[in-house]
Amino acid sequence: QVQLVESGGGLVQAGGSLKLSCAASGIFFDISHMGWYHQAPGKERELVASISTGAATNYADSVKGRFTISRDNAKNMVYLQMNSLKREDTGVYYCNRVGSARPWGQGTQVTVFS
Repeated sequence: QVQLVESGGGLVQAGGSLKLSCAASGIFFDISHMGWYHQAPGKERELVASISTGAATNYADSVKGRFTISRDNAKNMVYLQMNSLKREDTGVYYCNRVGSARPWGQGTQVTVFS
């Protein structure tokens, strides 16, 4: 079975930090380009961070310098460290393969308040 389970979201004060986790199963994780997607209320889902099989990373300009994506292939895990959170970061965060997505998980809700 293919499963993507996001966790770690919650309510956080603006300027604070949060670390999201994604547990992947049923995929060839170590050869999968993985990403974190953000869906703000009323907006389309947006790729904000990605990490290649070689651990090269890319970030959307909106999160560059604040978010860090990482992976642990031995554990089939992807992480997103979010620092200096802004109210615009509020939304649901999903992980998935980039370019060849599996069915989306439930995501994890991040709410940033002032």
